Amino acid sequence: MKTAITELFGIQHPIIQGGMHYVGFAELAAAVSNAGGLGIITGLTQRTPELLAKEIARCRDMTDKPFGVNLTFLPTFSTPPYPEYIAAIREGGVKAVETAGRSPEQYMPALKAAGIKVIHKCTSVRHSLKAEKIGCNAVSVDGFECGGHPGEDDIPNMILLPRAADALKIPFVASGGMADARSLVAALSMGASGMNMGTRFVATKEAPVHENVKQAIVKASELDTVLVMRALRNTERVLKNKGVAQLVEIERSKGASLTIDDIHDQVAGVYAKVMVDGDMDAGAWSCGMVVGLIDDIPTVKELIDRIMSEAETIIRQRLTGFLDGKVETEKARAVA
Repeated sequence: MKTAITELFGIQHPIIQGGMHYVGFAELAAAVSNAGGLGIITGLTQRTPELLAKEIARCRDMTDKPFGVNLTFLPTFSTPPYPEYIAAIREGGVKAVETAGRSPEQYMPALKAAGIKVIHKCTSVRHSLKAEKIGCNAVSVDGFECGGHPGEDDIPNMILLPRAADALKIPFVASGGMADARSLVAALSMGASGMNMGTRFVATKEAPVHENVKQAIVKASELDTVLVMRALRNTERVLKNKGVAQLVEIERSKGASLTIDDIHDQVAGVYAKVMVDGDMDAGAWSCGMVVGLIDDIPTVKELIDRIMSEAETIIRQRLTGFLDGKVETEKARAVA
């Protein structure tokens, strides 16, 4: 399948693995790239630029396909040395960067000078247009369904994607609620040139996380996520657990006076406890509503091959069938 996104990044399939803290290591990025998508190493999971350089080199040993690095610009307890991270990306020969959070505008000159193509994650049309204006090559449009930070507008993808298609000149991928062939075909029909998957890739054999995490995703339903940190205007969608229940209670008691320090124990240092140790009640970790569509733990290649095969079936048979006047006699179901 060829789209503006496959052409932009030199990949076989229009599927991007989003950057995920303590998930986006070389193993997963290489597996996605080898399967024809665009794998992404999560830059800030590596504690220093030097460690990121080593992770990039490790990924190069695992794949000769294109892969990228995620850099997230969000409020943190300490500011990372972004210029040094960008230098590590440049020196590692990486030609794709997924930026997220705050605008990457101040870092665009350095990224462009290195010949790096930038795809910025946006939760609104206005932010997507700003990304286009500052020179981003593409955007990842994140609907309200997404895990992590969905913004503050609460616009789901059935509305957000067509709006983005109407407004943007640069290509975009759909993110949030993406899990299978139906997700891809729907995204393409609404104007996207591909899709970005995060939570779905966590539940794969190559994802370098504790087995408890994968099982929690498979067992969860679409009702098992919750939004936290709304009062801080840093809203995050996370999977419900005991630590998150404590966080929600603190938010309820503090109300508008809530500060990040009040919930430090429920949000700081949680990812290592969850992803490495398998402590599923440690606190807040990003997870999308798409858990309701995930019921197995395939290899990355099995997942991507299944998505592309079933997407072709949906397009060539089911959708074309409507135009040919065929009447459905049974419930259509194409699940990746």
